[in-house]
Amino acid sequence: MALLKNTGSLLSATYRAVTRGRPSVWAPWSTRERLFTGIRRLGGVSIENQPSFGFLFDIDGVLVRGRSPIPAAVKAFKKLSDCHGKLQVPVVFVTNSGNCLRKTRAEELSAVLQVEISQDQVVLSHSPLCMLPQFHKKRVLVSGQGPVHEIANNLGFQDIVTIDALREAFPLLDMVDHNRRPKEKPPLTVDFSPIEAVVLFGEPIRWETSLQLITDVLLSGGNPVTWLSPPPYPHIPVLACNMDLMWMAEAKMPRFGHGTFLICLEHIYKKMTGRELKYEALVGKPSIVTYSYAEHLIRQQSEQHGWALPIQRLYAIGDNPMADIYGANLYNQHLKTIHQEGLQAKGGHADVEAMNHAHPSFGCLENFSGNHAQSCTSILVCTGVYRNHGDVPSDPNESVTETVFHGHRDFHFDPSLVEASSIVQDVSEAVDLVFQKENWCPV
Repeated sequence: MALLKNTGSLLSATYRAVTRGRPSVWAPWSTRERLFTGIRRLGGVSIENQPSFGFLFDIDGVLVRGRSPIPAAVKAFKKLSDCHGKLQVPVVFVTNSGNCLRKTRAEELSAVLQVEISQDQVVLSHSPLCMLPQFHKKRVLVSGQGPVHEIANNLGFQDIVTIDALREAFPLLDMVDHNRRPKEKPPLTVDFSPIEAVVLFGEPIRWETSLQLITDVLLSGGNPVTWLSPPPYPHIPVLACNMDLMWMAEAKMPRFGHGTFLICLEHIYKKMTGRELKYEALVGKPSIVTYSYAEHLIRQQSEQHGWALPIQRLYAIGDNPMADIYGANLYNQHLKTIHQEGLQAKGGHADVEAMNHAHPSFGCLENFSGNHAQSCTSILVCTGVYRNHGDVPSDPNESVTETVFHGHRDFHFDPSLVEASSIVQDVSEAVDLVFQKENWCPV
């Protein structure tokens, strides 16, 4: 379910046989075509209109640009809400942002969208790390920005060292900025327990400091004042979140994302050792574990609302073909593989066992067993990384004309995975499109 060692080849072998149709470009339908019955049928029996589908929304470039809301976002969530401001369908926000707690992001979304959002509706890039208890008691070095110590503790990690704390313990390691160098030789730190794993939450503020100290830890087996020749290999475990090369803020052009930082770290490590940097886990979009975790929250939300129909279809709305669309399509292939092979009919946990075999670090996936959705449909909007507020293209295949793969090193590039099922102008049109597909009549 997650992306781990040899991820690219594993996913390529598992899903290569699955084919997809070509994407469609959608334009809003007429008022006459928006009339629905308000009644649905299940097994020939009329039942009250209840959702059998759910939404997975990206945030940056879909709902907001930096701190500025995209106007279509408020309009979209008015359509999703009833007269009391309550959501009428299950909604989960899946973002590669990771510089805050889920509770904080939920509060921000509530203010922007004018709808009450709970932390249980938010999947941040690092959220799936809560499913790795085998690392929670290890002494971990965490990198990123924001309240990284609190984030790590919230995920279950118990023995946490931040980059700032490591730098304070060993001030002679950070020498790029002359103004931050110690004026006098500091005392030697002698009681420092070795680092046992590295957790990369997101892009740090001072890249040169984080790159230097993380490399020191990897080359020293966790004790950054010990010089080992040759460096230990395999190195201590590295868990990384958010592989986005770029993301969309207020600027006209995309900004560097954590994926760019990972490229720097990978190349530095290989240049210094001649070996590949290996990841014990890669989470965040487009990893399968992230979408599986999001689907789990969708089903949980549906059950809490008392909606009787099982969730059969997921709609993932994003602005980045290499993360949002790639991930949704990859998860769609995974769902098709589960159902085509009839794994669910073999005893309930067969789907979990299959994923655990492919990705052994995520061995506690029993929480996600049970009925899965039949499909995950990707919808691309033009308000972010893709086209940046340009018009919907006349050629529906334009989203795959990029010849440069912006995805992570460990992902196999399949051009069909960046083909959106539909391309729309903005998130409001995406919601309209889903309602039309579902013949759904909002109250």
